[in-house]
Amino acid sequence: MRISELADATGVSIPTLKYYLREGLLHPGRSQGPTRADYDDAHVERVRLVRTLIDVGRLSIDRVREVVTALDLPPESRHLLLGTAHDVLRQPSGGPPPDGVIARITALGLPDCAGSPASTQLAQALSAAERAGWPISDATLTSWYAAMTRVADADVVPELAAMSPADALHHAIIGNVLTDPVVIALRRVAQEALSAQRFEARDS
Repeated sequence: MRISELADATGVSIPTLKYYLREGLLHPGRSQGPTRADYDDAHVERVRLVRTLIDVGRLSIDRVREVVTALDLPPESRHLLLGTAHDVLRQPSGGPPPDGVIARITALGLPDCAGSPASTQLAQALSAAERAGWPISDATLTSWYAAMTRVADADVVPELAAMSPADALHHAIIGNVLTDPVVIALRRVAQEALSAQRFEARDS
């Protein structure tokens, strides 16, 4: 398909597609001359991925470039694939977390994932909460971890082992981008439901 057809298929304007090509977010089409290239379904899928990362994931262009680079050179290990997905989706760093926060996480018996993107982000978030005067208790943290283990059990499916490394990484990245807002919304729905159960009759 020509670039105009790629634009029609994805709903993305031609100038934006050309920008993605210049930025390395979209691989070039097959050359058909000095001013023409042909594109295929792989380009359609890549454009949709880029739009999802930008529109839903709120990733910067530089971070999206990291994602597509990782997708083009995925690790073979399924466990390392998940680490790669978490790394490219990491939040901007607030600096290294204090050693005391890391020691606290370890003392609670949480898995030893020292240095992983997720554990670093957790330590930074706990440190930020403490600085803001909103410390999170050990009991609350372990309760949240138990609940999120059930969520993760639904995410880390055996079918990943049968996928190609690129497909498995794509699944992990897009799965996190699209479902993180769902998990957050479900937490708030549950808060509303419990609030109604515990306080509505008392307040009326």
